[in-house]
Amino acid sequence: MGKPVSGAPEPRPLELLSPAANAEVARQAILHGADAVYIGASSHGARKGASNSVDDIRELVKFSHIYRARVYVTVNTIVFEDEIPQVERLIWQLYSAGVDALIVQDMGLLRMKLPPIALHASTQCDNRDISRIRFLEKAGFSQVVLARELTLGEIRAVCASTSMAVECFIHGALCVSYSGRCYASYAIGGRSANRGECGQVCRLPFTLSDSVGKIVARDRHLLSLRDFNASRLIGEMIEAGVSSFKIEGRLKDADYVKNVTAAYRRIIDGYIVAHPDEVCRASYGASEISFTPQLDKSFNRGFTEYFLRGKSPLHIASMLTPKSLGETIDSPAQLNNGDGISFFDAGGVYTGVNVNKVEGGRIIAARNVRIPRGAEIHRTFDVKWQQLMARDTASRRLDVDITIGDGWLSAVDERGVAATVALGVRPEPAKKEFDFHRVMAKLGNTPYRLRSLKLDIPASSYIPPSVLADARRNLVAMLDAANLATYRFDRRRPEDADAVYPEKSLDYRHNVANSLAVDFYRSHGVTHIEKAAECRGMKPGEVVMTTRYCILRELGLCRKTEAFRKAGLREPLYLRSGNTHLALHFNCDDCGMTITRQ
Repeated sequence: MGKPVSGAPEPRPLELLSPAANAEVARQAILHGADAVYIGASSHGARKGASNSVDDIRELVKFSHIYRARVYVTVNTIVFEDEIPQVERLIWQLYSAGVDALIVQDMGLLRMKLPPIALHASTQCDNRDISRIRFLEKAGFSQVVLARELTLGEIRAVCASTSMAVECFIHGALCVSYSGRCYASYAIGGRSANRGECGQVCRLPFTLSDSVGKIVARDRHLLSLRDFNASRLIGEMIEAGVSSFKIEGRLKDADYVKNVTAAYRRIIDGYIVAHPDEVCRASYGASEISFTPQLDKSFNRGFTEYFLRGKSPLHIASMLTPKSLGETIDSPAQLNNGDGISFFDAGGVYTGVNVNKVEGGRIIAARNVRIPRGAEIHRTFDVKWQQLMARDTASRRLDVDITIGDGWLSAVDERGVAATVALGVRPEPAKKEFDFHRVMAKLGNTPYRLRSLKLDIPASSYIPPSVLADARRNLVAMLDAANLATYRFDRRRPEDADAVYPEKSLDYRHNVANSLAVDFYRSHGVTHIEKAAECRGMKPGEVVMTTRYCILRELGLCRKTEAFRKAGLREPLYLRSGNTHLALHFNCDDCGMTITRQ
């Protein structure tokens, strides 16, 4: 990586941020190139099924900090009043474990008795408005996770308006509602997304009809979006000012995290190599990957760039199925015995089946199914890929430069960490040529690899290999200790007591669930505060989703077009799935939609 010219600004660090269901998945993310990981603790994370003990997180921190990679813990649910002491204790334990930052939603945390740990504003805070984002900066946050729905232009405007690091999602499953503004699961089934218990109402099949019962679409997954894939736009996101690139998936397995992390590592590194004076990597150590990353090999419902290119994208929903489509197969010859495939029949019904064998260009399935002529075949399970991914597929090493002197051994690694140890003996003339490099390069069980060896002694010298080996081990231990001693933590920024929240009145969609959150907002000028839905229940007719996605636009029936007028639909429009009845309300001025429960 090049250095900036004198007087030029330092390169901006770029962070690839990967998800972790548990500490082992996090470890694999780091080995495959992540600069940081985000992981849930024992409670109050927005994925209740991805909880981890503080002891496991402590061990993960030790491993990650070797590479100066960071560990962020999600404490991003709303907190009920009686849980405040529990959350305070948890955060102190995480701080003692060396966690780098907390990702939070509930503003009550800013009134708890907390250590000076850095705070990141979760996407659950509904971070899409510049005035609110500026307030979060004044409130003491150091990083903000933007709403997934923003365009490149809107992201650019946010980055220009704040000194906080801006974090954006780049890959993975999409919520149809703005995060933090979805109450469908709670209203319908009592499982709150703001409490980490989302029941994924958006993945259900719905029938869309108008007010007189005219059917527009029947049994389609009308609220189920494809998976986000911003791989072609990473350079533009960097140029817009994004510093942290987040992969979604804290419920995904290690294979998914390995593949997707490795893919985006290559893309971001390519940009860094081309622009070394402008940007740099946020951690250290090169990952050696034993496979070629391929994004469509991992779970996906088909891909979309969502709203990055503009406010009115098409083909962003996966209406025929909420299941994985995997990769498209051009020829049966690509398949292996034991693979899983899927296709859509003439009626649009999704069918999945295992492959017994491929013979003479024909697919012989494990059960009797008819694949329509000309149907697009998707491979959803690749036997050979899974066998490959089950192995150790990556290592990560820190480059170190070692110097051998007259009675001493010293090293400087790529992190800038340095150490010196005594040899205990002086070099003596060699009776025959001695290979110092061979001895010093034996760093296999450490995170280091020898980049260069310098001799500050005559080349014809000799030092007993056992002495060099002992000194090498001591040197590695001292580098590890020096790394820990010089590791720089971010800390919570001070709160500006005079900062004014941009709204005076907060309804249930601001998710205020405890008295500390009430105190926080009141101290910043809010005069009316309604309790969170989870504290007071929901009434029929209240908004359960707020979206930038429009069902009519996706169906080719935008209300501003002739197609909508010709359809003769009478509003309001309704979605029905079993006993679930929802009403749609369209805001065409802002090109958005709200959904209420009937």
